Amino acid sequence: MAGRRDWTRERLVDAIRAGDRRALARAITLVENGDPLAYDVVADLYPHTGNAYAVGLTGPPGVGKSSLASALVRIVRDEGHDVGVVSVDPSSPFTQGALLGDRIRLSDHFLDPGVFIRSMGTRGHLGGLAETTLQTLLVLDAAGKDVVFLETVGTGQSEVGVISIADTVVLALMPGSGDSIQALKAGIMEIPDVIAINKMDHPLAKAMLHEVRQVLSLGPKGGWRPPIVLTEAVRGEGVDALWEKIGEHRAWLETGDELANRRRRNLSTEVFQVAAARARRHLEDEVRGNAELQRLLEDVQARKLDPLTAVREILEKVFRIGDEGRTDPR
Repeated sequence: MAGRRDWTRERLVDAIRAGDRRALARAITLVENGDPLAYDVVADLYPHTGNAYAVGLTGPPGVGKSSLASALVRIVRDEGHDVGVVSVDPSSPFTQGALLGDRIRLSDHFLDPGVFIRSMGTRGHLGGLAETTLQTLLVLDAAGKDVVFLETVGTGQSEVGVISIADTVVLALMPGSGDSIQALKAGIMEIPDVIAINKMDHPLAKAMLHEVRQVLSLGPKGGWRPPIVLTEAVRGEGVDALWEKIGEHRAWLETGDELANRRRRNLSTEVFQVAAARARRHLEDEVRGNAELQRLLEDVQARKLDPLTAVREILEKVFRIGDEGRTDPR
């Protein structure tokens, strides 16, 4: 068996394509650490991706997403498919793929060779989380996983960014979580493809179902209409129906060019998101280490210089972007 220091680029790529779990774990660690070898490995693997179906699972903390993920994994495994699970927690201080919160439920599948589970924290780089998630998805895809679940801990902007690369997005809600309904109404939360109301025994479950239906009725009339499924994940009730609705959405996407178009849009968006995150980190580093640029910020704070003039000067010095980047007609 290859030791830690024996993973060359070629050996890692070959082992991942063969589904080697140690190679998978090593590659994802390299991705999380931003190791240059990770970029080479993902570049070599990329032509062999595009086969895994990615399901994003998001929702408020405590709604039971990990129980839903665990139940869905069991169904997918019963169908004979290999599965990857990426659990993302933007707020977690933990690293090294630590189990986060109630994700211990996924431990039911740890000994199954057909399931690969990885938990990821931000490691202090919220903007880089979408980048590491995308690379991890690509690695699992190239390793032959048929379905990859992307689970996030919340429904904030950063979490939505993480699951934007999914083919089907499932929003898990629980009765009484009024904040989520308000977020849907306000358009803060992207309209998901499938909605699961977990803890179906709750006395407010039916009322929430009707309320969500009313919110969805305000949305676009054409195209896919997100179905709502009542579930009880711990007992596995309603999860078969949830998986069926995910399958129906996949079938709808695969009619015509919708799936290919969606993946193209997702990848384009991801390229811009990753580029923007990297540009911001570079910009912050440059300003932090440059006394002249720091003075510009101080002048803005002292109201000696207006913000847009400061922006123009900073962009010109850091990125060599001059007045041609201006949008005003002056």
